[in-house]
Amino acid sequence: MRNRFVIGSALVASLVLGTTAGAAAGPATEQLKSEIARVIATIENPSLQPESRTAERRQAIRTITDGIFDWPEMARQALGRHWEERTAAEQAEFVALFRDLLERAYIGKIERYGAENVAYVGEATDDDAAMVRTRVTLRPGQEVMVDYRMARQGARWMIHDVVIESVSLVANYRTQFEGVIKTSSYRDLIKKIRTRLS
Repeated sequence: MRNRFVIGSALVASLVLGTTAGAAAGPATEQLKSEIARVIATIENPSLQPESRTAERRQAIRTITDGIFDWPEMARQALGRHWEERTAAEQAEFVALFRDLLERAYIGKIERYGAENVAYVGEATDDDAAMVRTRVTLRPGQEVMVDYRMARQGARWMIHDVVIESVSLVANYRTQFEGVIKTSSYRDLIKKIRTRLS
């Protein structure tokens, strides 16, 4: 449970909190920084702070994250070998649920979490793949390494996975999903996700 909290907190902090100077940035890092700046501006926008505008604020954040996270690819990887067995309609349903699952798990922390800074410490690029490395300082001074696996799609870099202290977010979910399907069924997995979301 504690590990899940650290992972969630680190992911949120690295996505939405202030940044500090780090190693020389490449194009993937620069794009990630730009998206983080947009999220920060949205969260800090006084006009979106009232509780009555929570839904509007969260939709604005979703619009930004949709432009940097490749949800279909992340969902495909998370479902693993079971992805190809699904119909196109089932795949679309799973992508939407997977995105909602991550948002529901972290959106509350995005709006209330505190951290000191996020430092960009390096970028490794190999053709159309990149790894952006960050160091997140959590309160009360705990440091967590967060790496973003990104892929070039046209002129943009999209996140395919987030690796926190050497733990892959996608692989973590894949293990959970595989366990449910193996002991029950795919439809039961969908029911469990819907129950968690409700």
